[in-house]
Amino acid sequence: MSIYDESLDRNAANYVALSPVSFVERSAEVYGDLPAVVHGSRRYSWRETHERSARLAAALRSLGVKRGTTVSAMLTNTPEMIEVHYAVPALGAVIHTLNTRLDAPLLAWQMQHCEAAVLLTEREFAPLMARALHILRTEHRRTPVVIDVCDTEYTGPGERLGTLEYEALLAAHAPLARLEGPPDEWDAIAVSYTSGTTGNPKGVVTHHRGAYLNAVSNALCWSMPQFPRYLWTLPLFHCNGWCFPWTVALLGGTQVCLRKVEARAILEAMRLHGVDHYCGAPVVHNMLINADPAWRAGLTQRVRALVAGAAPPVAMIEGMQRIGFDLTHVYGLTETYGPAAVAAKRATWSGASAAEQARLNSRQGVRYVLQESMTVLEPQTMRPVPANGAALGEVMFRGNIVMKGYLKNAQATAEAFAGGWFHSGDLGVLEPDHYVKIRDRSKDVIISGGENISSLEVEDALYRHPAVMACAVVARPDPSWGESPLAYVELRSGAAASAEELIAHCRGLLAHYKVPREVRFEEIPKTATGKIQKFVLRERARSASAIE
Repeated sequence: MSIYDESLDRNAANYVALSPVSFVERSAEVYGDLPAVVHGSRRYSWRETHERSARLAAALRSLGVKRGTTVSAMLTNTPEMIEVHYAVPALGAVIHTLNTRLDAPLLAWQMQHCEAAVLLTEREFAPLMARALHILRTEHRRTPVVIDVCDTEYTGPGERLGTLEYEALLAAHAPLARLEGPPDEWDAIAVSYTSGTTGNPKGVVTHHRGAYLNAVSNALCWSMPQFPRYLWTLPLFHCNGWCFPWTVALLGGTQVCLRKVEARAILEAMRLHGVDHYCGAPVVHNMLINADPAWRAGLTQRVRALVAGAAPPVAMIEGMQRIGFDLTHVYGLTETYGPAAVAAKRATWSGASAAEQARLNSRQGVRYVLQESMTVLEPQTMRPVPANGAALGEVMFRGNIVMKGYLKNAQATAEAFAGGWFHSGDLGVLEPDHYVKIRDRSKDVIISGGENISSLEVEDALYRHPAVMACAVVARPDPSWGESPLAYVELRSGAAASAEELIAHCRGLLAHYKVPREVRFEEIPKTATGKIQKFVLRERARSASAIE
């Protein structure tokens, strides 16, 4: 013991566990009169949002929700979904957001696996959730309390599934005096499920400390100002909206809700509400690049976007520059709360050519400011690869913005943290400036005649063709080479290109062995967050790499 340990104990006056719930308290206190949430004709200030969230917390507590209770949410990007992210953690309970594109058996499996005690669900999903609840009751003997959400902006069909209705429940309960996080910042704040492309998905458990630090990192690494006007194009069910419900609360900003991600609706919301920030996968940004230019009329504010979910092709980055949107590339995984790395821009890059700027910005970059480390290691030896832009290794993270582990899966947790690092499964290089560049997912590398082919490199070449809207490259069995590249392509509306033309285009940009041997023009399957589902394409192609 040193002199600095004597009578200098941690106490309630000098130590509070970190929780992003504190950001909501502060904005309600300091910016209570400012707008917090916009949804159609509904408007809520920060004071009103705090009160609604505190009423929800009180209502959930009356239903038995407490520390460690799981609350599932089958909701679109609505005020209710935002309020769930403020109310549930204030009880020490755990948020479980459901992907609105999953089928009933998988929804039921997730709710059983995380032992959901309460389900909030919108009328739009009533037929789907009725089936999921039936499976949950009959096969798993679990019956969560159901709270129906009747969104004012939804006018379609859908019955109520429970005996409780959201607004009536709020009206029946006085708000809690404060929204406070748990005494232990290591407590779970959310469980989010991976895609489950092989077998059952894994439940990624995150904690209050990580959510707090990642919310702050979002603001710092994006240089977000006070009072941003943020548009919810990113599904809130995806990694808890990359922690942005808490980032916007930190900054006293306005969250503009959007039920459906469509180009015209996005641009209209930007114009009506002065939106200056939004996030999304590459498919969202490509949608805006290819939208009718007339839909962008009247947009005078500077719009800043984050892109993640897949390495953005250079053509997409150049396209965003053309329409005047400022794009920042971030990278991460569900296991790192969403983004935990950023292609941090340097002033010196402005003197480079447009193509070189796009190349620099397409890299996964460097760790978030509050993430301890991100690097590329040789997974067998755990030694750093040389920073030469050529030596391939696995991208790994270490720090506070890394999950607690996988729910009820000790083996997968141990494997993910082997050697004291989180193993991302992404293969990349460390460039001379120590920025990380992903070459591929380990399962997406195509091995042709003993040579490794990065599917991302081939896709980037295809995206350079003006007719290509979306593409994905996977391995197909090849009697001579073992595997060879197969490209799936979606063309832009009104554009035309033949397979021969695209193959010839790639020959001008790639080594011969990397050029696709075949091009198929088909709709490319995507997740609700815009990620391309390569496992579906590998199965279509009967690829050897379909077995993971």
